[in-house]
Amino acid sequence: MPRPRSVSPDILEAALAGLEVQKQKIDDQIAEVHRMLPARRIGGVLKTVAKPVAPIVGSALGTKARKKRVLSPEARKRIAAAQKKRWAAVRKAAKKKAA
Repeated sequence: MPRPRSVSPDILEAALAGLEVQKQKIDDQIAEVHRMLPARRIGGVLKTVAKPVAPIVGSALGTKARKKRVLSPEARKRIAAAQKKRWAAVRKAAKKKAA
């Protein structure tokens, strides 16, 4: 972006100093989030970033992971048929509006 000719170097220095302060605040916030994470993959290697924090009360973070639900083939077919029926109705309504 071209720089306006009327801006003095003093104003640019002040703007640069302000931006650097903002950058430092953002870097501090990023570091805080990193400290809250228990571990993370860096370059394919699992590295501990910080001690894990206590789970938030009432959230899914502190609960046990649920087992994945498996649908039977019949259930999949029923769901697929219902979805096809819904989309057919949408297309039919769109066709009526266009005509």
